[in-house]
Amino acid sequence: MRLVFAGTPETALPSLRMLIDSPRHEVVAVITRPDAQSGRGRKVHPSPVAELAEEAGIEVLRPAKVGDPAFLDTLRALEPDCCPVVAYGALLPQSALDVPRHGWINLHFSVLPAWRGAAPVQHAVLHGDEITGATTFQIVKELDAGPVYGVVTEEILTHDTSGSLLERLSISGAGLLAATLDGVEDGALEARPQPLDGVTIAPKINVADARVDWSKPAMRVDRLIRACTPGPGAWSEFRGQRVKLGPAKVAVQADRLAPGRILATKSHVLVGTATDPVELGEVQPQGKRAMGAVEWARGVRLASDDAFA
Repeated sequence: MRLVFAGTPETALPSLRMLIDSPRHEVVAVITRPDAQSGRGRKVHPSPVAELAEEAGIEVLRPAKVGDPAFLDTLRALEPDCCPVVAYGALLPQSALDVPRHGWINLHFSVLPAWRGAAPVQHAVLHGDEITGATTFQIVKELDAGPVYGVVTEEILTHDTSGSLLERLSISGAGLLAATLDGVEDGALEARPQPLDGVTIAPKINVADARVDWSKPAMRVDRLIRACTPGPGAWSEFRGQRVKLGPAKVAVQADRLAPGRILATKSHVLVGTATDPVELGEVQPQGKRAMGAVEWARGVRLASDDAFA
């Protein structure tokens, strides 16, 4: 099939690579978000999908709005049979959905109908799910509600961050997306409606949501920090300054501490919660590099009454 691939971040790269290498399909163009500022210097950079497409000699389209008439004319001229989508990051109007004869097929990183929305992996970690996965489905106007082609599942490990889990899902999901497109081309795969029960929503987790509440149980604190790693980054305040906190783990054998209270030894840094303490992994003070928690504690010379707020 002639494909126009839509995606933006690194998460989409395994799928794009697999489709570029597929002997059955031709990626004639990619659609991605416009170039954006990133990094410390805030320089403008193309998206990871744009960079890979340009390396492969594939046309890159960067519409400000997918519904713009000029872009729709360009899309129609490409005559795609199907538009696979992985983490594109923008809504698709019906005028665009109607262009390819096989529609737009999305790879979504949850087992639908669970965790529809922008942050499915983060919410799966935050809510303590034991199993998640990836789903291919036909995009319709309603958010992540289209009929499903296929599913793969993935165990959520106790130490998983959103970043490590999404990395695994992006690889297994790429195989699912390629197999789905093969089945659609053969006419052997039929999309099935999603169940009406079990719908949950996964809205974007913003910086305010990522603030650690040390009055919560240790398991909840642990899940929040892992869910927000690498982005937007869990954080707390220390001596009036914001600090980002890397993955933590529950210290079940340690003595309890008051919520937020910090106890540092030569080998670890513990912080009190409503239940057991948690052991911090990394700390990143505002405007500085991330460092191991023990190194950070040595540098700030903790006082006996120091605590996160």
